[in-house]
Amino acid sequence: MTVYPNAKINIGLNVVERRPDGYHNIETIFYPIGIQDILSIETSESCSDYSYSSSGIAIGGDPEDNLIVKAYHLLRSQYQFPPVDISLYKQIPFGAGLGGGSADAAFTLKALNQLFQLKITPKKMEQLAAKLGADCPFFIRNKPVFASGTGNIFSKVNISLKDYWLLLVKPDIHVSTAEAYAGITPTPSEVPLTELIQRPIVDWKNCIKNDFEKNVFGIQPEIGKIKDKIYSLGAIYASMSGSGSSVYGIFKDKPELGKQFKNCFVACGEMD
Repeated sequence: MTVYPNAKINIGLNVVERRPDGYHNIETIFYPIGIQDILSIETSESCSDYSYSSSGIAIGGDPEDNLIVKAYHLLRSQYQFPPVDISLYKQIPFGAGLGGGSADAAFTLKALNQLFQLKITPKKMEQLAAKLGADCPFFIRNKPVFASGTGNIFSKVNISLKDYWLLLVKPDIHVSTAEAYAGITPTPSEVPLTELIQRPIVDWKNCIKNDFEKNVFGIQPEIGKIKDKIYSLGAIYASMSGSGSSVYGIFKDKPELGKQFKNCFVACGEMD
């Protein structure tokens, strides 16, 4: 079975309060986009447990720390199914605020559920995915949502960017989550994001913001310059996604790119 874990962007990101456990409560819109990894899971003919391999963008570290492998172990600890061979072709860049690793984990759960007819409900899979990471549950249903809490409490949101164009630019810059949060003063939203998102997209520039941008742009000015360049190309709205370092722009028509974004990962396409 082959599935295609996709990335997401954040439309608005407000850090509203610090929690007693040291984490933060946020408010954001998660919106799925078409940049995808390729994940294959098949019943194994040769191993007694699982095998895992990856290609494409290089993945460092111990494979046992990979969210795909953690998702496999989590499901195997609660359900019985045959050994599997797992392979990943990685195309979603790391450290981008796009949720690529979370998507891979969630799609692993969904693929195993379907392949072996485990009959796990979406709600149960969201609960399992939450054990793997804050963004993981979103990718179970993979539809636009308003997310609150640590990004794990979902509410329906009426939003569609179908027929708009998305330009995504990810520089070769890493911003750690700790760095991104270091300059944040949590502040409750004056106007709910769920209300702001219903305004015309041409108004979003003046009312929907990502709280991480000010601090991250101060640490890495090049990311802020990318946002400015995207607006100069005619974007209706542009923002950093998550805590960076990718920046996206929403366009009415396909943008003319030229060579503005050297040494960056660049993707452009129509939105669903």
